[in-house]
Amino acid sequence: MKGTSKGINASDYINFDTALNTGLRLLNDSKTEKIGLYIITSIYTGLRTGDVKHLRWEDFNENSFTVIEEKTRKVRTIQINDTLRKAIDKTRSGNGLIFLSQKKTVYTTQALNRILKDVFRKEAKTNNISTHSLRKTFGRRVYDSCNQSDYSLTLLSELFAHSSTQITRIYLGLKQEEFDNVYANL
Repeated sequence: MKGTSKGINASDYINFDTALNTGLRLLNDSKTEKIGLYIITSIYTGLRTGDVKHLRWEDFNENSFTVIEEKTRKVRTIQINDTLRKAIDKTRSGNGLIFLSQKKTVYTTQALNRILKDVFRKEAKTNNISTHSLRKTFGRRVYDSCNQSDYSLTLLSELFAHSSTQITRIYLGLKQEEFDNVYANL
């Protein structure tokens, strides 16, 4: 799981199944269901926290939704898969912003970081867990699902708006893993 990419973003990814199962577990409690939905939405869309936090229930009325990314202004259309659809349907509560705190304000990134460090307490002992970890979890899932191919790195590089696949390799922690393997295999 270790995959810190110092210099680009110091957060580490979380094992996809761990993140998904945690999100699904949190969906079953009305006190934590929004955090569960936040985790599931993040790992299935690969959006930055600023974009996820401003999603609205209405964005999920169709089989896909379009976002203008806050940071890059890039337009992305995202397909909603069955797992995300079920999570949305289970927690849907009217219209408007989805990720509101008990105070009815959009969660701050700092608050979400604290919550995620607590939710992923075991992982946080050895890894830097933050909202960005979920975006990296998405990236690692795409990379692994495409047999760790150069094609997957090209897709992710474009999706993440990186200037090269080399940046994407570093971002996903692949370069450090390769270095670690050199030493481990001596």
